[in-house]
Amino acid sequence: MEYTIKQIAEISGVSTRTLRFYDERSLLKPAFLSEAGYRIYTEKEVDRLQQILLYRSMGLPLKTIKELIDRPDEKIQETLLEQRNQLEQKRQELDHLLQVLDDTLRYYKGEITMTNKEKFDAFKQEKLAENEANYGQEIREKYGEKSVEESNRKWQNMSEADYQKMQLIEQTLIDKLTQYLVAEELPSQLAEEIFSLHKSWLQFSWKEYSGEAHKGLSEMYLADERFIHYYDDKSGHGATEALYQIIQHYA
Repeated sequence: MEYTIKQIAEISGVSTRTLRFYDERSLLKPAFLSEAGYRIYTEKEVDRLQQILLYRSMGLPLKTIKELIDRPDEKIQETLLEQRNQLEQKRQELDHLLQVLDDTLRYYKGEITMTNKEKFDAFKQEKLAENEANYGQEIREKYGEKSVEESNRKWQNMSEADYQKMQLIEQTLIDKLTQYLVAEELPSQLAEEIFSLHKSWLQFSWKEYSGEAHKGLSEMYLADERFIHYYDDKSGHGATEALYQIIQHYA
């Protein structure tokens, strides 16, 4: 069966503008053009669009989606099973987070007691949920689903002692950045200290470190007002720009 772009839009609920965008990105090309130059789709394109919408509902970036759906047909089932396993893992993580939040709420109501470890675990889960809401989409588009999930797992398994070390390193980094802004000099011993501190801070949550990823993160810092405010508000105006320059130099 053949469909026009308007019919595909009506069937799927996706606007014709989005379908044209998918065509431009080679994500969903029509089967052929009619003699009048109209896009014509077949069942094969309908199936491909269904996969695209499924992956979009999971929050995957278009680049990743294209890589997934461009796999050979015999790999489609394998791909879907992989995504199902990831969703199942996310569901378990969400169930755990809900349980932790419910327990925390009951603790503040005086209904149960919580150990310091349980309180810390609750804090980590809350922080993870906050970061996911604020930056989840951006970091997934930049680093990929797998890298983000691995980082989240490392964060969840962090001990309270390691968390305290991480906090101390970050505070030292903030203080050093403030000093650096007084007389910026690159290269310098102070700049190298700042780089090492930021690298150490990242390694508490990153599964493995790479200079390329570090540079990419610094670019995201500079491109996002939220990150700019994070460092500038703590160390002074221009701190994020200075940190970016330092990372680009040493990473």
